[in-house]
Amino acid sequence: MKRDFLTLADLTRAELEEILNLAAKLKRDLKSGQQQALLAGKSLAMIFEKPSLRTRVTFEVGMAQLGGYAVYMTPKDIQLGERESVADIARNLERWVDLIMARTFSHQTLTDLASHAAVPVINGLSDILHPCQVLTDCFTILERRGRLDGLRIAFVGDGNNVANSWMNAAAKFNFEFVLACPPKYEPHEAIFGAARAAGAKVSVTHDAAAAAQDADVVYADVWTSMGQENEAAQRRRDFASYQINGKLLQRARRDAIVMHCLPAHRGEEITDEVIDGPQSIVFDQAENRLHTQKAIMVWLSRALIADG
Repeated sequence: MKRDFLTLADLTRAELEEILNLAAKLKRDLKSGQQQALLAGKSLAMIFEKPSLRTRVTFEVGMAQLGGYAVYMTPKDIQLGERESVADIARNLERWVDLIMARTFSHQTLTDLASHAAVPVINGLSDILHPCQVLTDCFTILERRGRLDGLRIAFVGDGNNVANSWMNAAAKFNFEFVLACPPKYEPHEAIFGAARAAGAKVSVTHDAAAAAQDADVVYADVWTSMGQENEAAQRRRDFASYQINGKLLQRARRDAIVMHCLPAHRGEEITDEVIDGPQSIVFDQAENRLHTQKAIMVWLSRALIADG
């Protein structure tokens, strides 16, 4: 039976740690020039409904480094659910490729792909979740802090797909996650409730300073995500007091690290002095997308072989 990577909620802590350990090994191997073609002869279909820098480059380069190859498809190439049904697209792709990664507007599109494809499907981003990003972030924090357990992670901004995946992660790892957002921009209610029910230390506040207080990690994301451009002016007004700047960062621990999943709208959700400052590990995060996503692809392929 094949596995998919649609949400961190689907995996156990042990499975997530297996992927994280594999990411660390693949990174070491790449840096030492000893990388192995673990996916030699394998192929990855990459479906994009939204533009991307990090997701496209890291999956495509990662697949090449593992000895496989990737096929990039734009919205014009496929037109999910318009030119033909998502189910039929899945049934076609499963005959040609070994893995599917999709970056979609609707999370339902991903679940439909996964339910109809016999090969693993990876969530490259949806309107609800961004598990590749958050697993990468966990990997990056582990590199810097050596642990996730017991940390306080403050997310200042929209209760969006990244924030939702952080709550999923909090239900697996023993860290505290605090989201500071304006009223009406809270996270997905069901995901928040499920995390709380699982014993996760997750909370929501409308006070950015309170969220950042004694935080080990201060995290930013854009105020306006793709597909919300018509809300940009209103969001800039609503989020004006939710900027990560030098003053807010002083609330966090002295050794706190600053993260941002990028792209950054400098001067809005984060200032130049912070994103370019000594506490920022933003570009380490971006680099680690490569290593973590390689690990996800290898792990899914191994699971498929083991089940077969």
